[in-house]
Amino acid sequence: MERRVPRPFDEPGRSRTREGLRGYGLIVGMWVRSTMTYRTSFFLSAFGNAAIQFLDFVAIWIMFSHVDVLGGFTLPEIALLYGSCSASLGLADLLLGNTDRIGVRIRDGSLDTMLVRPVPVLAQVAADRFALRRVGRIGQGLAVLIWAVATLDVDWSAGKVFLVPVMIVAGAAIFGAVMVVGAAFQFVAGDAAEVQNSFTYGGNTMLQYPPTVFAKDLLRGVTFIVPLAFVNWLPALYVLGRPDPLGLPGWVAFLSPLVALAVFVPASLAWRAGLRSYRSTGS
Repeated sequence: MERRVPRPFDEPGRSRTREGLRGYGLIVGMWVRSTMTYRTSFFLSAFGNAAIQFLDFVAIWIMFSHVDVLGGFTLPEIALLYGSCSASLGLADLLLGNTDRIGVRIRDGSLDTMLVRPVPVLAQVAADRFALRRVGRIGQGLAVLIWAVATLDVDWSAGKVFLVPVMIVAGAAIFGAVMVVGAAFQFVAGDAAEVQNSFTYGGNTMLQYPPTVFAKDLLRGVTFIVPLAFVNWLPALYVLGRPDPLGLPGWVAFLSPLVALAVFVPASLAWRAGLRSYRSTGS
């Protein structure tokens, strides 16, 4: 009998990842088809979501009707910060935002049904009730970002042009890792969705403003502990040609993808540890 030689993609890790992506895509597709059944409702919801989020930038705009600069930053420069972090959070929220509902499933025991399905639990949790209307946040963030890029007086080198889309994608990955860690924490805390949101939505609000208005101790915390500064602060400072308040070299701005990868490693381990510690409600 001929012996079968295992192929690289038959490795358990890769197979599990492939199953997770496939399962995630199938669940998302189901929710998207359900959403698009009522197209008018979807477009109104997406527009409303974008309009509500845009009010944050309107508040900043009104602020600049009374001042010329904030922390040494002009309105277009802050618009660059706002648009980039809003688009990053919107992308992460679209793909992984439902992970904050894991606490509810732990309490009511509905997580048990996910454990017996042939799809990784994280993929099921992230895709559950996929809200396509959240593209509204991404759209309004990109709109503000495009306005900022068109308005800024910046010497656009190839590196700066490359950095703009990279910081959006890498920023989304960093926010996504924080969401996964927050979801893992809920296995211990039971219901810590607000703690998770304080780092994601709260971090997004903080990143909309220039780092020069915050204390250096806070800047060190969001650079070296919870690396939210790599979402947009450090890349944006490089694009704008401004020095980092902590004195970090300019090339650090290009580390966002590596930081995102580094953050996802402990996030993955935390999720696996939390899932292993789960005990069914018995209901």
